[in-house]
Amino acid sequence: MGRTRTYQWEDPAILAEAAGSMSGIDFLRELQKGRLPAPPIGTTLDMALDEVEPGRVVFSLTPGEEHYNPIGSVHGGVFATLLDSAAGCAVQSTLPQGMAYTSLDLTVKFLRRITVDTGTVRAVGTVVSSSRQTALAQAQLFDATDRLLAHATSSCLLFPVPAPRS
Repeated sequence: MGRTRTYQWEDPAILAEAAGSMSGIDFLRELQKGRLPAPPIGTTLDMALDEVEPGRVVFSLTPGEEHYNPIGSVHGGVFATLLDSAAGCAVQSTLPQGMAYTSLDLTVKFLRRITVDTGTVRAVGTVVSSSRQTALAQAQLFDATDRLLAHATSSCLLFPVPAPRS
């Protein structure tokens, strides 16, 4: 008999509207406290936003079989998504109301294999530099003993949030 996993998510338009109506750090803190619904990707992968401060965020994920690739370890895309979220949200935590970001690139270095036996992993994202139109962030993925599992850098484009349609 096969294994199954069921989950549900809220309308992502709720988050998009909220993101444009408050500063990046306030938005992330509302997400962290559960006053805004989790983004669909967070629900899909079952990752959590654990820490938020200006220029730094921490996400966590406990690997499960549903994250596996065909050779019995966590798929690199799961690592990359976690690292992309940490780097991007670190940038978001520095943005004023009315500004948003999007990832321009993501460079990931996979250093160790992850399985269910690895236990919970943490992605720590920090802003390296920021200007008016771009930001550079990095993210590191650690296990419970602070072993570095992967590292990423991301360039982000900063832009004004489009005005809501009437």
